[in-house]
Amino acid sequence: MFLSGEQMISGTDVKDFDSVEYPIMEHFYTIQGEGAHSGRAAYFIRTAGCDVKCWWCDVKDSWDASKHPRLKTGMVADLAKASGAAFVVVTGGEPLLHDLLPLTSSLKARGLEVHIETSGSSPLSGQLDWITLSPKRFKKPVDEIYPYVDELKVVVLTKKDLTWAEEHAAKCPVGTRLLLQPEWDTPKSMPLIVDYVKANPQWGISLQTHKFLNVP
Repeated sequence: MFLSGEQMISGTDVKDFDSVEYPIMEHFYTIQGEGAHSGRAAYFIRTAGCDVKCWWCDVKDSWDASKHPRLKTGMVADLAKASGAAFVVVTGGEPLLHDLLPLTSSLKARGLEVHIETSGSSPLSGQLDWITLSPKRFKKPVDEIYPYVDELKVVVLTKKDLTWAEEHAAKCPVGTRLLLQPEWDTPKSMPLIVDYVKANPQWGISLQTHKFLNVP
């Protein structure tokens, strides 16, 4: 079940959601380093389990859900609230492998803004205020995600990725933030991205600024 940030759950006690468990690799307070909200304080919740498994992934430990503890949503939501974070980012792994309604509802019940970063390989679920789609070639996004995308962030390694990025942008709503991001270990892609954004100013550049700041 997917609800936009303006919609609310009714008829269900949040305590029912607080007891639901998820495999969580890590959760922490930091600075959002990527995308449209880069530079803002955020609480990250990294779910475990991934069906995409990009070779350049910097959190490969998140792929196998069985290796990580199952934590109750209420506990994690309380820690997120106590951190004072401006918003929460649910990421992975691939977070949409899980039904996110209990987790996101627990967060929303505590007055938190909820963002998600996903490859879109599974249907949307949960109460979400901001949806970042970061599609991967290894498993294409499901079609039903595109109308709800707030931000499209495409990792670029070669020129072919630029054409591929435009194919996804054409499916997103007017006004979607369009961002190209160089793969951290492929610096040769940066001049390619710079030239492309100059020629196509509807796109912007996303950098992994948290790596420059040396924060998680």
